[in-house]
Amino acid sequence: MTDNINKETTDNNAGTSDKGNASEYIYQDNAFPTMPTIASDSPWLSAYERYSIDATIEMPEDSTSLLDVFERNFNRYGQKTAYICMGASISFKQLDLYSRQIASYLQSLGLVKGDKVGVMMPNLLQYPIIALGVIRAGMILVNVNPLYTSRELSHQLHDSGAKALFIVENFAKTYQDAEDKGQIEHVVVCKIGDMLGTVKGVVVNLVARHIKKMIPPYRIPNSVSFKEALGAVSASHYERPELNLSDVALLQYTGGTTGVAKGAMLSHGNLVANMLQVSALMNSAFEDDIDSRDVILTALPLYHVFSFMVCGMCSMYQGYTGLLIPNPRDLDGLIKEMGKYKPSFIPAVNTLFNGLVHKDSFADLDFSNLKASIGGGMSVLPSVAKEWHKITGLPIVEGYGLSETSPVVAFNPMTIAEFTGKIGIPAPSTDVVLIDEEENVVALGDRGEICVKGPQVMIGYQNRPKETTESFTASGYLKTGDIGIMDEKGFIKIVDRKKDMILVSGFNVYPNEIEEAMSEHPAVVECGAIGVPNDERGEEPKLFVVKKGDVTEKELLEYGKKQLTGYKRPRHIQFVDELPKSNVGKILRKELRKMEGLE
Repeated sequence: MTDNINKETTDNNAGTSDKGNASEYIYQDNAFPTMPTIASDSPWLSAYERYSIDATIEMPEDSTSLLDVFERNFNRYGQKTAYICMGASISFKQLDLYSRQIASYLQSLGLVKGDKVGVMMPNLLQYPIIALGVIRAGMILVNVNPLYTSRELSHQLHDSGAKALFIVENFAKTYQDAEDKGQIEHVVVCKIGDMLGTVKGVVVNLVARHIKKMIPPYRIPNSVSFKEALGAVSASHYERPELNLSDVALLQYTGGTTGVAKGAMLSHGNLVANMLQVSALMNSAFEDDIDSRDVILTALPLYHVFSFMVCGMCSMYQGYTGLLIPNPRDLDGLIKEMGKYKPSFIPAVNTLFNGLVHKDSFADLDFSNLKASIGGGMSVLPSVAKEWHKITGLPIVEGYGLSETSPVVAFNPMTIAEFTGKIGIPAPSTDVVLIDEEENVVALGDRGEICVKGPQVMIGYQNRPKETTESFTASGYLKTGDIGIMDEKGFIKIVDRKKDMILVSGFNVYPNEIEEAMSEHPAVVECGAIGVPNDERGEEPKLFVVKKGDVTEKELLEYGKKQLTGYKRPRHIQFVDELPKSNVGKILRKELRKMEGLE
């Protein structure tokens, strides 16, 4: 696999180069991906033998980067369809051309290697073109959730230091209203129909603007359209930058225990490693067929790290066609697309699996092409997994990961016969230990915090050296905050979370962020947030409020809609006379959970 990366590129002359902003590289001594030594008695190694999975990956040379991976893909798959969206498609050859045009455009603006570029859009054909263009230009991709409020967007723009932003016009007003636009100098506005062809594109854009009223009025001075940016500079002007495995490729934001979203710096090496780790899993079950016409359902948003890696990076590496779904909440429309293209691979979160199995039309689909259903982002409920297996004939194969780990840490073998309810075994070349509060490794079968060491583990958090240091053990393992149990075969089951994080449809939501936003309401004296069970979303936020005046639950819920993106906002409000606190005044969320009957 390594040879393929190195040998099938058109230009592999990249070498070590200066790092630009050196402050971003002070956090970890192992900016170059660390290949851990796996003890020979590690219990999961026997599972690798049993399921014919390579226990290790071979990392390419230091001078390699994602550019080599992309070029390999373009050369290998050529005219094969890379992506489909709303009936339109682009080939790998077209993706090569368009992404070079975007890279050339960014370089023509005077942006240089290491500059940050934000991309704020759902799953449209523009996303892979722009994402690859940013990385091919030697710049750092900053994934931005398009459902962010102006307040949330302000934080990410300021913290990331992004100098350019690609945004779909549906969300342009959010950017317009952002009080802090950080260092943004260039804004490119995309229309939904930009890549759908002349006639269909015009129709889709008109419907979106005038019939469905999806585009609030906005004004962004000096912005340019995506089509202008795409055609501004010839691809022949593209200058291939010198990159290596240590260079940062992606800034992936995750929630923080302090309520502040943190940007995990993922290097080219981190992403290449995780791509090879997932590919090792895929290759253990499915042949590497260059001529295959396998389609991977890409309903999960590509700005989410799980989808970015599995549906983006890995699917391109394997030569799959990504079926992009801009709005997965439209289950009827999603099922129609599935019926038309018959996907071979369906990565999803419990929310989506659950929604589909409760639609009668889903059971009528032809699943003869289906090879694997992959669960990630949040735990899949056994009841959902049972119904999915009954309808499709295949079990859901769960994995586990974090933004900080590119994301895949562990997975179940693709050939399992039944849903396990476990997150699986560590990925190849990944060492996992479970530790107690004193960082001592616990015995097999005992509870402990899951800690990870491997080449997919991030360099560190952007601008947060202290938090970076605190997130690693003294021996260099990343602390996940999840409490698990490892059995005698090396399979891990998550049993609790150390942190107070709320997991909503696969997205991390931190109580402090909710509390900070909702406390700005003048009638809120103080508040505390917890997650409560929800059959569809796994969990949803509930807010306990000490109030003043006559504010109502409805008023606060409406206020939350203005302050927080959909999955973060409280769905339940309970007024209380006081909040349980420690002797130093810290809100005891454990006690709130007890009040709710969850402890």
